[in-house]
Amino acid sequence: MNEQYLGLLTGFLFGFLLQKGRVLRFDKQVGAMLLQDMTILKFMLSAILVGMIGIHLLSDLGILKLSHKPMNIGAVVLGGILFGAGWAVMGFCPGTSVGALGEGRWHAIFAIAGMLGGAVLYAELYPYLTTTVLAWKDYGKIGLPAALGVSHWLIIPVACALYIGLFAWFERKNL
Repeated sequence: MNEQYLGLLTGFLFGFLLQKGRVLRFDKQVGAMLLQDMTILKFMLSAILVGMIGIHLLSDLGILKLSHKPMNIGAVVLGGILFGAGWAVMGFCPGTSVGALGEGRWHAIFAIAGMLGGAVLYAELYPYLTTTVLAWKDYGKIGLPAALGVSHWLIIPVACALYIGLFAWFERKNL
């Protein structure tokens, strides 16, 4: 199957799961920001677990090759601040904004326009950023297993146990 069709199919499936998990709802977004509803965090952690296992399995089988982005402190800090501020102001992250638009909630178009505008602004400011924020410490293309000097198959079960414990705690607290 052509990679573009596979990407389109998985995108539709992801959007369907976002909608079924009710993580597109504004009350879930606000609840996450106020740390009163962990539905979105549980959804994200589930996706991380599935992705972590799937990607490393496919990599070990030689089906795909991992290619890490450089671990640049300035890029992580700047990106985190912009992402968090956009999510807090609009009540949408990139995935949920497109999903909400797909549900017919037209106000999500403002979040999408903001993301596109931010991308244009970043592209215009990139030459300046390379000599300032992006010039901060760069640790290179490294992942957690390489940083710790252990196999990813040692980290994955630990992450699974931590995430499942966190899920159980959220459920006990009715979050």
